[in-house]
Amino acid sequence: MKIYLVGGAVRDLLLGRQAHDRDFVVEGATPEEFQAAFPKAIPVGKAFEVFLIDHEEYALLRDSDIHADLMARDLTINAMALDTAETGACCIIAHPNAIADLADLILRPASDTAFSTDPVRVFRAARFFAEFPTATPHISLHQLMHAAAQAHLLSTVASERVCAETRKALVTARPDRFFQLLADTACLSPWFAELVRSDTIPAGPPQYHDGSVFQHTLEVMRRLAGNPLQVWMGLCHDLGKTITPSACWPHHYRHDHYGIDLAQNLGKRLGMPNKYIQAGMTAAADHMRVGKYDTLRPGTRVDLLDRLHRKNCVDDMIALAKADHGHDVAGAMKRDLAVMLSIRLPEEARNKGLESGNRLRELRCEAVAQSMKTII
Repeated sequence: MKIYLVGGAVRDLLLGRQAHDRDFVVEGATPEEFQAAFPKAIPVGKAFEVFLIDHEEYALLRDSDIHADLMARDLTINAMALDTAETGACCIIAHPNAIADLADLILRPASDTAFSTDPVRVFRAARFFAEFPTATPHISLHQLMHAAAQAHLLSTVASERVCAETRKALVTARPDRFFQLLADTACLSPWFAELVRSDTIPAGPPQYHDGSVFQHTLEVMRRLAGNPLQVWMGLCHDLGKTITPSACWPHHYRHDHYGIDLAQNLGKRLGMPNKYIQAGMTAAADHMRVGKYDTLRPGTRVDLLDRLHRKNCVDDMIALAKADHGHDVAGAMKRDLAVMLSIRLPEEARNKGLESGNRLRELRCEAVAQSMKTII
């Protein structure tokens, strides 16, 4: 029996990065033999034999040998195995292109059937493109991703698998590159269908935006990198512009309203956590108001802040506004929120239902208005 450390853990080891997940392949053992050698192993595989030992995955070799296993993997940079002999000597077994591709950070499919065998690898490749900002896609990567899209293979992938790759992309240094590679290879549909035409739609009047909705969206996401929830909000904030009447372009009247349903549909299609779905809908609905916060009347400010505070996303919307418009509204919004939350109803006005709510809003509006006069 031979046990190999495989895939991303070997890649990260050679890159000098910390490996978060360690996967192993077992050669030369039946399931019974493996469990006899490792009594604590827990069988978890469905399609093939996989065991867990202390949260680490051990898969019994499905191919003829470790070399065939590596050729069947997704990308060459992940097609490597580390053989640690009992003597302590280490030996790297790799795909013929693996070492060179890792040195040059080239994303190349491990075989011509890499994506047709498992189409989720299309999204995994895009995720690696985001994870490694200096990586270059090999021409064969573009070709096979295009081929997978044209063969309608992407619709066969389970939503939770697409969601998992998307969420991993959202935490990378360049989340925008995930969507850029999918767009370049016609792989946005069906999972990100809202973005398919966005590169042909102007982002807005030239004095406010240059370029397309898609280009602007990616730029906002890049500026928000480091906070995955905010990156998702950046993705969703201008979705409404993809369905505004073309006769009105470059204007996008009511795109904030249109975007609410689109953000919800996108999040539900992927199976994103409800926190993300709600944040995306809020980004679509309120990003315009937050962006022009300094021009809002006291009542509009109070209603907006009350909504955002209840959703616990004031700071996230402030960050989105800065990434979207370049406006730093943090000072004004946090000052008004503090003033608003300091207001308490008089004892005689409490416990009267809607009447109490209306009175509290009235007092908050008065306080914010007075604060605005003081600042001026």
